[in-house]
Amino acid sequence: MKQFTAYLNRFPMELVFWIGSLAAILMLDPHSGSHLSLCPLSQLGFDWCPGCGLGRSMNLLARGDFQASWSMHPLAMLAYAVIFHRIWNLIKTLKTTHNYG
Repeated sequence: MKQFTAYLNRFPMELVFWIGSLAAILMLDPHSGSHLSLCPLSQLGFDWCPGCGLGRSMNLLARGDFQASWSMHPLAMLAYAVIFHRIWNLIKTLKTTHNYG
């Protein structure tokens, strides 16, 4: 059991999360009428949220539909930049701390 927990502690869970979230955003259908919402404000019954539409906007941006992406949420490009920067830093840290390269 100690070997499993030691392996789990070394496993880059945050890196897997960010790469998985990008994959989920790319598989999203931005034009579907209904979608699963993980927004806590939406779950509490509020109609407006500053982040709603960001995932669909990022999907449209990845597909090259810049105008529709901007009209859905103008911060999609910034969100991509932040996520890619975080992935880059995690990979760089992983390489230096585990001597992978």
